[in-house]
Amino acid sequence: MSENPSQLAEQMKSGLDAPICLTWELTYACNLECVHCLSSSGQRDERELTTAEAKAVLDELHALQVFYINIGGGEPMIRRDFFEIIEYSIRLGIGVKFSTNGAFIDAEKARRMAAMEYLDIQISIDGTDAATNDAVRGEGSYATALKAMNHLRDANFGEFKISVVVTRHNVDQLDEFKALADSFGAQLRITRLRPSGRGADSWHELHPTNDQQLQIYKWLLAHGDNVLTGDSFFHLNALGDESLPGLNLCGAGRVVCLIDPIGDVYACPFVIHDEFKAGSVRDQGGFTRVWKQSDLFTELREPQSAGACASCGSYDSCQGGCMAAKFFVGIPLDGPDPECVGGDGEIAMRSASSAAPPRPMMDHSKPPRATPERVPVTLTTR
Repeated sequence: MSENPSQLAEQMKSGLDAPICLTWELTYACNLECVHCLSSSGQRDERELTTAEAKAVLDELHALQVFYINIGGGEPMIRRDFFEIIEYSIRLGIGVKFSTNGAFIDAEKARRMAAMEYLDIQISIDGTDAATNDAVRGEGSYATALKAMNHLRDANFGEFKISVVVTRHNVDQLDEFKALADSFGAQLRITRLRPSGRGADSWHELHPTNDQQLQIYKWLLAHGDNVLTGDSFFHLNALGDESLPGLNLCGAGRVVCLIDPIGDVYACPFVIHDEFKAGSVRDQGGFTRVWKQSDLFTELREPQSAGACASCGSYDSCQGGCMAAKFFVGIPLDGPDPECVGGDGEIAMRSASSAAPPRPMMDHSKPPRATPERVPVTLTTR
């Protein structure tokens, strides 16, 4: 008989021999500058892992029996060795799911990817119209994403994913996102906005209101069996007796982790900060030692205190929420989620407002364009 999700979650809290959800950001280079970018991407980091180093990491993951990886960026297709890396992964039997803004998917590349096994693609958009999407992702990005979707459909790629970060400006478009995905024979994936990277500056303006949180919860109860969430919204389980599909836990350092473009390993894709850096794939012992022996991951796998949430009757439903969301708004890790549906998060943020919240450690955003200096011109007659 199969175990229920709560039993499985309890087992996962103590960690697994290998991550079941490993995110690998291949590059910080990106052609867009999304205002909520988790990694503050834009410019390439000169310390980026080489092709040989990337393949060595894949060899380790194969030995650990990791069965699939999430590849992102930045924009991963900017790397000239992008296809070399993903094809090497697939040859090792490691499936690849990669996230892209679609700018580099033309008809030829779509056909090339459609011929691969164990490859999944997520096209990122944040609105079902250009006005909503482009306000977050940049002018022209909606049209670019749609063009990529059309190329994938024409190449008979199959069921790719359409990935959406839910904000207060697009939450009313959830039905439209689902209809858009259905029209392409794709699957909708919605994820939670986190105050990480450039999102640390845009989160207060973009994150859904309390009323919208309830709206998302009800929508997911109605559609969750056909919509992927990456278990982003388990903090909403405190809203009712019925839990959303998926595991109800923070998997940071237990079942998930992040490898960044320069090989540093973090507990979670949403906490690129030294406090959550467990090591580097370039260290002796590589990724395997980091995953199995790092002090940080060992600590995260110990039983966690309920802290300030211990007296709340909904703690078992939401498990205190998202570690990253708390960290970057200045709430202690054993405090309530900043979007706590009971309102405790807002109280905790007011209490923490006297101290500046932690900042993401690295910023690869492109420098602002300089305004051309005005040169005085004197007109004379000849």
